[in-house]
Amino acid sequence: MREQGRRRRLFGLGSRAGGAVIKQRLGGQADWQGLGQALFDGLSELKGPAMKLAQIVSQWDDVLPPELADELARLQRQAEPMPWDDIRRTLEACYGDIEIPFASIETRPFASASMGQVHRAVTHDGESVVLKVQYPGLAQVLEDDLRQVRRLMRLGRWLRMPQARLDAMFEELAASLRGELDYRAEADALSRYRQRYAARDEVVIPEPLPDLCGEGVLAMRYVDGTPLRDLESAEDGLRQRISATLADWLTEELFTHGELHADPHAGNFAADAEGRLVIYDLGAVIEVPAARLRTLMHLLEATLEKDPMAVDEAVMALGGRQGQGAPLGLYRETADAIAPLFEPGPQDFGDIRVHQRVRELSPKIWAALDRLQPPADTLLLSRTLNGHYWNLVRLQARLDMAARTAPLRQWASE
Repeated sequence: MREQGRRRRLFGLGSRAGGAVIKQRLGGQADWQGLGQALFDGLSELKGPAMKLAQIVSQWDDVLPPELADELARLQRQAEPMPWDDIRRTLEACYGDIEIPFASIETRPFASASMGQVHRAVTHDGESVVLKVQYPGLAQVLEDDLRQVRRLMRLGRWLRMPQARLDAMFEELAASLRGELDYRAEADALSRYRQRYAARDEVVIPEPLPDLCGEGVLAMRYVDGTPLRDLESAEDGLRQRISATLADWLTEELFTHGELHADPHAGNFAADAEGRLVIYDLGAVIEVPAARLRTLMHLLEATLEKDPMAVDEAVMALGGRQGQGAPLGLYRETADAIAPLFEPGPQDFGDIRVHQRVRELSPKIWAALDRLQPPADTLLLSRTLNGHYWNLVRLQARLDMAARTAPLRQWASE
């Protein structure tokens, strides 16, 4: 009965979202704020994959209606914690008597999200650790939620997206969500990243504790820090230092190691007391082939050259826009909107004029979606890069993107 109730609520929320999309598509005016409030109220209680999907969607700030984006953004920072008794069951399934490994565990989490929550604990040796605890029964919930999501994705037909592309988008999403349940893989990723960036003093990655990890529980040494989402009012020097480190680290991840931290949730990054970038969560790491990076650089080059035909060639090379009728005018407007960020010298990501111009294009992007046909196998990559862009906006970063991208664009042309 509990599962049926969850399905009914998800179906109701999905139907409401679908109705808003269809109404907007037919030229009406949807109540995006009301929809966002309903999604927040329903998904923050249901948690799980459905809430994770909404968090993912919320990171497309530049194409969502502002009222909907603002409401969904609350899911990133105001998720209600699961009762301690439920979390305790997961811990006891992992450890048996939790008083054997731990002298104490804080029953109130200091972070809660869609798939799990984080509790501080102290070992009998006096060491402070954090326990990332998966919500009980999540594996079964995941598959049921994915079935509902697959049904809801049929609404993509209203945007004239081919079924094969919708299926590919669903499979990438499903693989990403299933991967986040594998805490052993995340522990391995933490170890790999710690070794990879050991010489980078400005980057801190928590150490996993294999002896305390188990089914549904990831244990790490505690690393204190101020979450990125709380740095908006921090002093400018700290924000600029964290911005530069984040941009440097992302560039090295992509162009040196061919990987990308694929969950740009602002709560997954922090600044420690020494002004270093702390990276908390490595539950979602994706491989990015060099060939795809070259094509993305070709797309950037064509955009900055304001060459709409070359933009279209790059979009098709990425696997997008397989239909007829290139939206050349939209390409030009997009180039005009983002070009200021790539002018020589430091550019202010906090300049609202830049992202407002991009946001103003969202109705045109939605209207052209049947022609644009976003490539399914770059969906997660583009969403991740978009999320990190908004992290830099929150930090009010000032970065010389022309100088930063020049060697990358040169590399792509060789």
